[in-house]
Amino acid sequence: MSVKTTETARLLKLARKQPILRVRDLVAAGIHPEHLRRLHQQGVMERASRGVYRLVAAEYTEHLSLAEVAKRVPHSVVCLLSALQFHGIGTQRPPDVWLAVDRQSARPASTSPRLRVVRLSGPAFSEGIDKKQIDGVTVQVYCPAKTVVDCFKFRHKVGMDVALEALRESWRSRKVTMKDLVRFAKVCRVEKVIRPYLESLA
Repeated sequence: MSVKTTETARLLKLARKQPILRVRDLVAAGIHPEHLRRLHQQGVMERASRGVYRLVAAEYTEHLSLAEVAKRVPHSVVCLLSALQFHGIGTQRPPDVWLAVDRQSARPASTSPRLRVVRLSGPAFSEGIDKKQIDGVTVQVYCPAKTVVDCFKFRHKVGMDVALEALRESWRSRKVTMKDLVRFAKVCRVEKVIRPYLESLA
């Protein structure tokens, strides 16, 4: 077996474990990126977005777009409408991926999938993050309670009707607790806004 064939075999083995790849993943594994280009030309790997490739033959979940974005923007957190959809809360089916980034980070650029970016800082950014495995990629997504509170914080972006639906649905399905809602309301500084609606649940 030639060196070239061995490298390609190693790449395919890596892709079966981790079907969404960036060039840096190959470099970290000691595989020359040229092998990825060849597999792309052969139709074995396809380009998902700039610098991100995926194995054509793999079976993906309905949350593939979240995995692709997490691969491209690893320090981001899935938030708002995309997080609601991930947690199965409400009726929102956003065409774009909603993403939170640290206020001091550079704005991520992506045309596929399209991004809706919000900026947060301090505990409002770092608190309430769950790490999920989606299609072989570790994806950071805000937990249900943090997501609901964020909808009130960004009510002018998502709509007050969406925030209220998220609160009702998450409470009815027991995906949130009053303790967590109050905690994140303090973290996100929306206590006065959300208090009347929490009182109506109690």
